Amino acid sequence: MKRFLALAALLIGSFSISIAQTSSDPAAKSVLDKVSAKFKTFNAVQSGFTLQVEDGKGKVQGVKKGTVYMKGGKYRVSVTGQEIFCDGTNIWTYDKAANEVTITKFEPGQNTLTPQKLFTNFYDKDFLYKMNGEKKIGAKTIQEIEMTPTDKSKAFHKVYVYVDKGTNTIYSTKVLEKNGNKYTYTVNSLNGKAVVPDAQFVFDKKKYPGVEEVDLR
Repeated sequence: MKRFLALAALLIGSFSISIAQTSSDPAAKSVLDKVSAKFKTFNAVQSGFTLQVEDGKGKVQGVKKGTVYMKGGKYRVSVTGQEIFCDGTNIWTYDKAANEVTITKFEPGQNTLTPQKLFTNFYDKDFLYKMNGEKKIGAKTIQEIEMTPTDKSKAFHKVYVYVDKGTNTIYSTKVLEKNGNKYTYTVNSLNGKAVVPDAQFVFDKKKYPGVEEVDLR
């Protein structure tokens, strides 16, 4: 789940280019700008996604499905075995196996990764990017953007963002780590008109009997 936010950052993004490249591709920026502008029209979002993890040999290590809710600066991510809640002030990270929730203070800033940043203009300062062309997946026309982080100390060295040309929304994202692992996030559904109550972003202790709290605020 932490991978979702970190990837789901360094994207929802990042991407690769030749050594000679020192500036980003205007065509790629145009596509990313449209994705960002479209996302900003949504009041609240509910999105279903699939996360697939592969090792350096291409062997699938696991596949998980999850849901993310976003509203303003609030978010909630639910995936097999873990949930993350953020009400804009606090973050609750719940581990189902341990029945334990860790509470930390939300500190917004340029280096803070949130699901929202994956869909907006995170890319301008953190990555170089270029268009790799288009391809058909079923009836969809998908645009591939290859990105590389400007900070070479990052654990990942490439991110590929696949954009649905017809809707200007992210279709999937693939993150390549330096250790060979690959994380692919596929957006299965995206509802930009979702009705999401604020209570959805707060951890309700009463719903988790016997939960142990670790308060790090």
